[in-house]
Amino acid sequence: MIEHLPPAFRISALVCALILFAALFAGQLVPYDPYETDPQLILAPPSGEHLLGTDNYGRDILSRILAGGRTSIFSALFIVLAASSLGSLVGLLAGYYRGRADALLMRITDIFQAFPDIVLAIAVAGVLGGGLFNAVLALVATTWTQYARIARSAAIAAKEETYIHAARLSGCGDMRILLLHILPNIAGTLVVTAVLHISIIMMGLAGLSYLGIGVKIPAAEWGAMISEGQKYLQQAPWAVLAPSAVMVAVMMVFNLFGDLLRDLLDPKMRERRAD
Repeated sequence: MIEHLPPAFRISALVCALILFAALFAGQLVPYDPYETDPQLILAPPSGEHLLGTDNYGRDILSRILAGGRTSIFSALFIVLAASSLGSLVGLLAGYYRGRADALLMRITDIFQAFPDIVLAIAVAGVLGGGLFNAVLALVATTWTQYARIARSAAIAAKEETYIHAARLSGCGDMRILLLHILPNIAGTLVVTAVLHISIIMMGLAGLSYLGIGVKIPAAEWGAMISEGQKYLQQAPWAVLAPSAVMVAVMMVFNLFGDLLRDLLDPKMRERRAD
């Protein structure tokens, strides 16, 4: 079955797997302790011993990028999983039951969508206080609405399909119909949306850390590293350029994978691009 997948998709999937592997086993891959300071190596340029140089505390930047990848990537994955689960549940219930339930749930969704995502995330994180956990809550609160809209539209369309009527006649309850009949038919769209959101969430988490209301210094996280390194941009540009380049590269890989996955799951989109 793998042989039938497009080569570009296989390559992008492999690169994504390597990135996740590096983030998961960062503790074993780092050449130095990412939190060990050395006053004699403050802002040392890239060399054979420190491939990406050191930061303003003499910490190895490559080690901190690897350690920060675990925080940035897996936090983004958790946020996407939580937001997609919450939003899909809300959308399915609203689209399936309609009436007052639909009106109430969609008005709540409208309230959250009335504000730009990053502004709402900053407001929520600012109220809750800094830290990774609060940053995660803030980003979940700003992203679930998109999944709710997608799931609601799909549930409304699927509710009148013949196989749903057949399921009702066979004695299936509402939750069984929602989870075993409707959800599998819209899972492809939700999965593609989730994959494409990974890079957006990574950027949002980095933005909160950059502003000082996300991951707290000295924790290794790409946004926090960029925030620290910008102070020494002229003196030691590698301190800010290295984590920035890595974050942009990882975001591009996940975006490419999401685009290819969308093409794979949507034949119409694939034919349109081929034309």
